[in-house]
Amino acid sequence: MTILEFRFPIADLSNEFYQPLQRSPLGQTGKLNKCMQINSLAVFCGSKNGNNPIYSQHAADLGRLMAINNISLIYGGSRKGIMGALADTIMTNGGKAIGVIPRILVGWEHQHDGITELLIVDDMHVRKRKMYELCDAALILPGGFGTLDEMFELVTWNQLAIHDKPIFVLNSAGFYDRLIQHMLFLEQSGFLYEPIDKKMKFLKEPSELLVFRSN
Repeated sequence: MTILEFRFPIADLSNEFYQPLQRSPLGQTGKLNKCMQINSLAVFCGSKNGNNPIYSQHAADLGRLMAINNISLIYGGSRKGIMGALADTIMTNGGKAIGVIPRILVGWEHQHDGITELLIVDDMHVRKRKMYELCDAALILPGGFGTLDEMFELVTWNQLAIHDKPIFVLNSAGFYDRLIQHMLFLEQSGFLYEPIDKKMKFLKEPSELLVFRSN
């Protein structure tokens, strides 16, 4: 396993990363075409397994699907929970897994030592930014506060035209049903610039991701 350390200036809003995309006006980014190139996928998910076995099962199913289809995993670098199940399955099936982990979690020994590459960064914000830079699309699996933070920061970047990478949500066993209903309520209440289905695509099974992949 290769271990690399990265340092970025924090909250440097002059950085080109934070500048709106010139090719896409506000409100027009993130539209999900039927087919797109996905060679690397950032997966945001929990460092716990949750109470329903389907969460870990879907993570493992996704790992096999990604390895078989040569889709590299970009994830949070942990060996615990759904994150660990996903990375383990990727590696067992001959795939590629790149972890991005904050230095504080390395100190707690949560890092996965059996993946292809581990990138150590300063903090959680830099972790999200680096994962975004390395991926073609993002997929959200079940998780807790950290996963929700990552999802909403991605969709906010999308809304502000900072990025136009596709965002998928795997709604395992209806895990996100209540959150989806609340996001629809935000839309109905006039607080969103576009319908939520223009910003995110909701999947019931990991295999549905391949419908959107062109290669």
